[in-house]
Amino acid sequence: MSSGVVVVVVADTDTDDPTPLLHDSSPYGDEEIAPSSSSNEPEPDGSSRPSSPVGSNQRLASLDVFRGLTVALMILVDDAGGAFPSINHSPWFGVTLADFVMPFFLFGVGVSIGLVFKKVTNKQSATKKVILRTIKLFLLGVVLQGGYFHGRNDLSYGVDVRKLRWLGVLQRISIGYLFASVLEIWLVNNVAADSALTFVKRYYIQWTVALLLVSVYLSLLYGLYVPDWNYEVLSVNTSSSTSRYGSGTQIVHCGMRGSLEPACNAVGLVDRFVLGIDHLYQHPVYRRTKECSVNSPDYGPLPQNSPEWCLAPFDPEGILSSLMAAMTCVVGLHFGHIIVHFKGHMQRVFLWSMSSAPLLISGYVLFVLGIPLSKPLYTLSYMCITAGASGFLLTIIFYIVDVKHVQKPAMVLQWMGMNALIIFALGACDLFPAALQGLYWRSPENNLVNGTESLLQSMLHSRKWGTLAFVVLEILFWGLVAGFLNMKRFYIRL
Repeated sequence: MSSGVVVVVVADTDTDDPTPLLHDSSPYGDEEIAPSSSSNEPEPDGSSRPSSPVGSNQRLASLDVFRGLTVALMILVDDAGGAFPSINHSPWFGVTLADFVMPFFLFGVGVSIGLVFKKVTNKQSATKKVILRTIKLFLLGVVLQGGYFHGRNDLSYGVDVRKLRWLGVLQRISIGYLFASVLEIWLVNNVAADSALTFVKRYYIQWTVALLLVSVYLSLLYGLYVPDWNYEVLSVNTSSSTSRYGSGTQIVHCGMRGSLEPACNAVGLVDRFVLGIDHLYQHPVYRRTKECSVNSPDYGPLPQNSPEWCLAPFDPEGILSSLMAAMTCVVGLHFGHIIVHFKGHMQRVFLWSMSSAPLLISGYVLFVLGIPLSKPLYTLSYMCITAGASGFLLTIIFYIVDVKHVQKPAMVLQWMGMNALIIFALGACDLFPAALQGLYWRSPENNLVNGTESLLQSMLHSRKWGTLAFVVLEILFWGLVAGFLNMKRFYIRL
């Protein structure tokens, strides 16, 4: 079963704990607040350490709450973003609530890796398992977001393999997971981190490699020459358009370096060259810019004299931008190191705060100096600000949940965090709502999903507030489902 998806039903004990994906985005072990060499935790080579008394290791509940909040936030912005465009993804430059979801996921993965790989006895075996899990996670992402499932309000399914989308949310997470895991397995000096100086000595190689990755990204982003390029406009894309577009080939004129605009950036160039333009996301966020939508910041008909690139594909989880996204995992890895090596709760809170503040300040300084905030490009300023925000959010949750032990108000989010994979697949990827819509009365529009949303809109006399109420109920539903699964000790992992 090591090469497939595993359904885990865990006995109700304190020492046996599951490892669900996006819950502990690594193949081994539990997350502990105070890791101990005597804990009953699988080693990265598959062996086990001697058992300790039950309850000697306290689980890092705040990380579960952080993950659950991220999943809930993803459902909120995806399903309510149409009614409230201000919380939807920024059309190109800027940051909205939705633009924090992906960094939160990546940051949580990095923290988990720091906890899991605190001691590696067999590097080759650990690396092999990391690679295998990366492949499974990547392929699952292709299945869920490659175009085979069409989502809500579309009872059809299937995709032309010539236009299969290769990249997506889980694929980007798999890339960050692989990079951070390799750093943690192979690039840690065998030095006891019992002081600030030895802490730096233990991990400085990781940060050196990470900074080199940033340098590569910036060099390619600003140095690659982007020539003119073309794409085919599909008739389905122009059905609601009022522009001069028609079916056929559109030429995008570039011939420049260093552009961060939608048409001529190096991120799109790399994806078109490596993946092919037919395998990119067909509904990019820049279709909501003022240049491309009369309803901006929402989707809408194309304005008169709109630029030729408005209907061009672009992948928001592209190859080059995923290199910078992996840096968010590295930041999370640093936070995991602090948990492992510093035992005092307030010491951790202080060190996390001192790590988050410089990231936020650096992001703002970079923005002032001319590097814009852009989630589609995953610019350096965007990475710094969102990683810093992730750090501060985890610090606050850690203080409330694990230090002050105020856990009951966050219990639903904790359940969601412990079963994040199944909620992501069934809820955030719309598999469950689309399946419910397949059962209808006479007409496909008369189904439980649409009927419930319409009822709430009628009760509140508002389309957008009714939609928001429906999404809140949807999140609560998945929280209760996760709670039931947790009560049964039922988890899914790769």
